[in-house]
Amino acid sequence: MNALLLAEAAEPQPPLIPHLDELVIGLIAFVIVFGFLAKKLLPNINKVLDERREAIEGGIEKAESAQVEAQSVLEQYKAQLAEARHEAARLRQEATEQGTAIIQEMKAEGQRQREEIIAAGHTQLAADRKAASAALRQDVGKLATDLASKLVGEALADHARQSRTIDRFLDELEEKAEAVR
Repeated sequence: MNALLLAEAAEPQPPLIPHLDELVIGLIAFVIVFGFLAKKLLPNINKVLDERREAIEGGIEKAESAQVEAQSVLEQYKAQLAEARHEAARLRQEATEQGTAIIQEMKAEGQRQREEIIAAGHTQLAADRKAASAALRQDVGKLATDLASKLVGEALADHARQSRTIDRFLDELEEKAEAVR
């Protein structure tokens, strides 16, 4: 055997091929390390991977349920917004109708007040006309009496006669004025 070892030692061994005893020791060490890793680390690694997979799947399910819930809430908000817009349009329409009714009422009230003012003006004008006519009649009568007194040369002191003369004179003037119209 020594001769075999010497023969082996004499032959140069290629550097890439290991010795048989190193190969056996390496193989035994590999099996021990692999067995240790398979018994101790592999279950822990599988456990962590399973937990991670479950967390991811649970996260996806939670995200999907949150998305469904968000979609539901969005639909509710859209419905509420549509109803609010409808209500706003209805309120705008009512306000427009009320505004139109108020404007009509104000126009009618303005028309009524205008007619009252015009009627009061006509009444005041008629009263002023009567007062002016009476004042004019009195002034014309006085002037006529003074003029007649100067023409006749004597004083017309009788008040009743004076009033009758003035009334007759003014009545004649009014008849002539009406005939001209």
